[in-house]
Formats: sequence, C-alpha cells, structure tokens
Amino acid sequence: MISLTSPVRTRAHDWPAGAKLGALLLVTIGLAATDALPLLALAFAGMVGLYALPGRIFLLHGARRLRMLLPIVAVVLIWHVVVQDARTGMAISLRLLTAVGLANLVTMTTRLSDMMAVVRTLCRPLARLGLNVRAMDIAIALVIRMIPVLSDTGHQLGQSWAARSPKKPRWRIVMPLTLATLDDADHVAEALKARGGIQPPPASPPKTSPNTAPQTADSRTSHERKRPWKSQ
Repeated sequence: MISLTSPVRTRAHDWPAGAKLGALLLVTIGLAATDALPLLALAFAGMVGLYALPGRIFLLHGARRLRMLLPIVAVVLIWHVVVQDARTGMAISLRLLTAVGLANLVTMTTRLSDMMAVVRTLCRPLARLGLNVRAMDIAIALVIRMIPVLSDTGHQLGQSWAARSPKKPRWRIVMPLTLATLDDADHVAEALKARGGIQPPPASPPKTSPNTAPQTADSRTSHERKRPWKSQ
C-alpha cells in the first residue's frame, strides 16, 4: 500500500479534516450551481494557485495525479465542439478539473485516518439503525488506497511490455492487470480476516468484582441458617 498524503509538508496538513471536507463540499456545490465561464475560470486559477503555494515539488506531484483526467476532458471538449456547443464543453471541463483538483488537494493534505474519523462521526447515528459502520469505514479506506495501487500496477505492466516489444500494450495487459488485482484482493482479504474481519467487535460483558459471588439459595450465612424463626 502507498500513502496518498503528500510528502511535502504544508500548513493545510494541520487544518482539521472535517473543515477541509466541509469546505470542499460547499465549493463543489457552488461549482455545480454556476455556468458562468469567468467564475469557473477564476475558481480553476485559484485551485492552481493553491497547488503552487507550497512550491514546485508539490505542484508537480499534484499535476501528475490529475493527468489521468486529460483524456476525459479532451473527449468532452471534442464532443461539444462537434455539436457546436463549445461554451458548455469549456464549462464542464473547468468544473471537472477544479472539483477533482480540490478533492485531490484535500486528499494530499489529510491523513486517511483523519478522513475515516470524520466518516465514522457522520455515520454514528446510522449505527443505531443497524448499519455496519466498520464495514463502510473499511470499504472507503480500501477504495482510496487501492486506486493508486492499481494505477501503479498498470504502469509497471506497461513498462514491462514496452521493454519486450515495440508495440503498444493496449488491451494486452488487461488480463495480467486483472490477475494482479485479484491477487491483491486475496491478500487484503486474508489480512482483514486475520484482524477480525469487517464485523464490529462484540460488546464486552459487564465486569464483576472478584469479591462478589453470585447469590444462590445456599449463599445465606451460617448465622441466618441457625435462626429458622426468621422464615416463619
């Protein structure tokens, strides 16, 4: 497993995870509520500025993680140019890049354990309805952790293919990537099973004092047994 937290220390690392996630939610709602290109462009520029503030290394590290969005943005732009609605395509692209960029920024500056603590706090009322909060906690953590792991595995398979053939790998690494994913899933399942699985831990029985003995019919003191008139 690899950590999603950036190795470059910033001030945002010390901010509460709940505050960052709440701000991300509000900004995302604001981006979805507007189609004005100037506002979307300003938000995009602000997002790039936040990446640039900690320095060049942090900016390049974040840009590498957002590179996978470029094919999607290209398809959106080309499609809207074909249908003669380039303005909408620009709005969607700016909104997508800004929202995902800010989400990635929050991920890079927040420990996974802190984000999971926020999720547990929000889901605590649902536990009274029978929801297995531990299973949800583990599922979210695995999704966040395994996405970069699978991306790195695919990159390594592509490099291995390129070292053995001048052709592009394309669909040829789909089967090895699938097998590697199943193998990783098997190892993760074994690790979870060794640690108790996804079921919540059983409630511990109430503690009893070692000097307290259970009351029985024969637990009367000898002084009480010598006075039979008390039962009459």
